[in-house]
Amino acid sequence: MKLSLGHSNQLSTIELSAFLSAWLTGVLNLMPFSAILFIIFLSIFDISLCGDRDKPALITYPDVALNYVSCFQGLLFCPEAASLMLRNFCIYHIDAPGHELGADVISSDEPLLCVDDLADQVAEVLDFFGLREVMCMGVTAGAYILTLFAMKYKERVLGLILVSPICKGPSWTEWIYNKVLMNLLYFYGMCGLLKECLLQRYFSKELRCSIEGSESEVILTCRRLLDERQSLNVMRFLQAVNARRDLSEGLKNLQCKTLIFAGESSPFHAESIHMSTKMDSKICALVEVEACGSLVTEEHPNSMIVPIECFLMGFGFHRQPHFASSSSNGSSPASPSNHSIMSPELLSQESLGIKLKPIRTRVHVET
Repeated sequence: MKLSLGHSNQLSTIELSAFLSAWLTGVLNLMPFSAILFIIFLSIFDISLCGDRDKPALITYPDVALNYVSCFQGLLFCPEAASLMLRNFCIYHIDAPGHELGADVISSDEPLLCVDDLADQVAEVLDFFGLREVMCMGVTAGAYILTLFAMKYKERVLGLILVSPICKGPSWTEWIYNKVLMNLLYFYGMCGLLKECLLQRYFSKELRCSIEGSESEVILTCRRLLDERQSLNVMRFLQAVNARRDLSEGLKNLQCKTLIFAGESSPFHAESIHMSTKMDSKICALVEVEACGSLVTEEHPNSMIVPIECFLMGFGFHRQPHFASSSSNGSSPASPSNHSIMSPELLSQESLGIKLKPIRTRVHVET
């Protein structure tokens, strides 16, 4: 179903059903609950809902030039992740303004939004749906927005799951580089060079430069989805991110438990590590993923499932038993239920619950 609230958009219910019908059919046939997927239009940004609204809320926010489909489908299409997330949460996917499926170009009359405006919009979403407290998951720029939201609205955030997050103001190198990208977006749109720059932001060199000579399905899909973005809308979001301020000093005041994933090949790897050191050591855990860029949700989503499951156990959330048993039979060498892929320290009692331990865990990805 689709509900419009003061915003025109061409995305139909049929188009929405097309891209997720196979996934929902497969997942719902195996799960003892129903899921509802629909889109709400608020002001100039969209919220896509998936799950039972009576359950606790999970908010997602993607990186620059991505929406929830291109940023989170790799993770949520994993049956283990689907059973864990949809069993426990109603997922509210928030896209940056103008990044939703079928978006029109935002009018030049619309004021440019800063990162504080974007964080305040998240609060507006919570107010609209009557949500008091939420779990948050964000990737890079989206992780910054949700971290800022958590700092401004401490009482409304239950926990943070941050993927290759940034927390500092842009360095001179990044600032100039983003200015070049904004000029490319303005004058040439979503051109080949710009897409290459964004792919370097998202993915590791190992994935981008396949020894077979042909691009992986993940890269090809991302290229196709980037073609659907409105370049001027992407430019507006990038402008906001490029004008961000340093949040480092305020991180120690965050009260919510936090799980950070840092792709070792991400251009923001050092900043993600820096962020973990600035947070209260009692509530922050760090997982580094080998041979992976910023977009861990798409490049190595299986490496996220066990850490997320352990993190959510501290809140009393558990995976659907059917999936847990079926994935532990050892049939897949990359099975996320195989605890040998990561340090047992993350699974200890100390690392769960209120006294979540600051752990620098390294996930080995089997290829």
